[in-house]
Amino acid sequence: MTKQETIIRLSTLSGDFSEVPVETPSYDRSAITCGVVHIGVGGFHRAHQAVFFDRVLSAGDLRWGIVGVGLMPNDKEVSRVAGTQGGLYTLTELSPDGGAETRVIGSILDVLFAPEDPGRVLELMAAPTTHIVSLTITEGGYGIDDATGEFMPTDSLTLADLAGSEKPQSAWGFLAAALRIRRERGLAPFTVMTCDNIQGNGEVAKLALTSFVGHSDEEFANWIQEKVAFPSSMVDRITPIVTSTLSSEVAARTGVDDAWPVQSESFLQWVIEDSFSSERPPLGDAGVQIVADVEPYERMKLRLLNASHQAMGYLGLLAGFDLVHEACRDQTFAAFLRRYMHTEAIPTLGDVPGVDLHEYCEQLMERFSSDAVRDTLARQVVDGSDRLPKFVLPVLREQLATGGAIDCVALVLAGWGVYLESFLSDGSGPLPDRRAVDLLEIISQKASQPGALLSHDPVFGNLAGDERLLTAYLDARREILAAGALPAVEAVVGQA
Repeated sequence: MTKQETIIRLSTLSGDFSEVPVETPSYDRSAITCGVVHIGVGGFHRAHQAVFFDRVLSAGDLRWGIVGVGLMPNDKEVSRVAGTQGGLYTLTELSPDGGAETRVIGSILDVLFAPEDPGRVLELMAAPTTHIVSLTITEGGYGIDDATGEFMPTDSLTLADLAGSEKPQSAWGFLAAALRIRRERGLAPFTVMTCDNIQGNGEVAKLALTSFVGHSDEEFANWIQEKVAFPSSMVDRITPIVTSTLSSEVAARTGVDDAWPVQSESFLQWVIEDSFSSERPPLGDAGVQIVADVEPYERMKLRLLNASHQAMGYLGLLAGFDLVHEACRDQTFAAFLRRYMHTEAIPTLGDVPGVDLHEYCEQLMERFSSDAVRDTLARQVVDGSDRLPKFVLPVLREQLATGGAIDCVALVLAGWGVYLESFLSDGSGPLPDRRAVDLLEIISQKASQPGALLSHDPVFGNLAGDERLLTAYLDARREILAAGALPAVEAVVGQA
């Protein structure tokens, strides 16, 4: 790593990038119009959607700048830092061979902290120039019960809005209020574009918003159902959590002082359903796949990539690994992931147009094995009670229905259970799951009911009564407790 003598601070730039030693925006940022409002500006959005819109702006269409909106308390600091840099930040893309390329992204114009000025956020969303409101609010942010498929929110912001708060607080409250303003002003509705890892995410977002609105105004809910487009999408780019040292690493290597950096793998993919309420940005020219049906691509990515992260997360941590590439470079774990993909996941996928699923799996293994990204297993296991039902349990349900193999999934679920048990001891720290209290209460029954976890309806629903699953889960749990996680993984790999 080369130490740079001259440091350029993004916070001091006003549009002149001539002295910046990395690739910078080629467009006039002062001429950009906000066409996209994005709720939930985290690392993934900045490494993914904002990159595609940066390409759109670079091609000359300046109507598609992004203004971010933060709703949560920790978003206040994000808003402050983004504001000091005029929305600019560095993205470092890490290739599997260890190469690193850093550039400045300019598509985000600002990030607003909604609780400080909700009226400003609403006016921005209601502006005639805003055509898309997009979301990355995590898998658990939609309030759809995985067991019943109904809108049953538990977060405090949505509940406050449903109770009649004076000003909107939640994503659904802001979406509903802004769409109402647009309708009153005779403006076309914006497109609601979710970019979270949920199968049929557009339909899920539509269900959440129409259910939220229908709580008090069924006529308006029907209008949204008829007039507003909710395109489903598949998003793919591994984006590890930003470490405390990334800023100094970027400055030392490139000479750019950035208080808001992000890094990701070099792979990048976005597939969007061709369904928009009004104007559609030229994302196809920026490398986005615009298709009539996203579902096959969604199903492929969620059940192979995201489910594999769950498969390696709990078992990998129990086996003593910390990083994704460490687990995937272990021959036993690599064989286990391939077995899961080929014998349990792929049989549930059907045809994916233009994709060789076996080649895709090998590409995933190459991406997982890259030590350049240094993605942590700890990141994969946050909110497992939201992720497992969306990524892993759909595979399990289909395999149970067809009599297919479930050994890998059963071991993953048993690994989750043993992982949860580790949080019952003093000094273990907080469980990183929004259902932590309920999960730990259930798992504390392990002595008398070792399969009690499968009875947790918000996660497993009607799977609780499946005898084949219960038997496989208990066998896998006993193997982990008796021999350890790695031998248990090896036992599954060695099966015919």
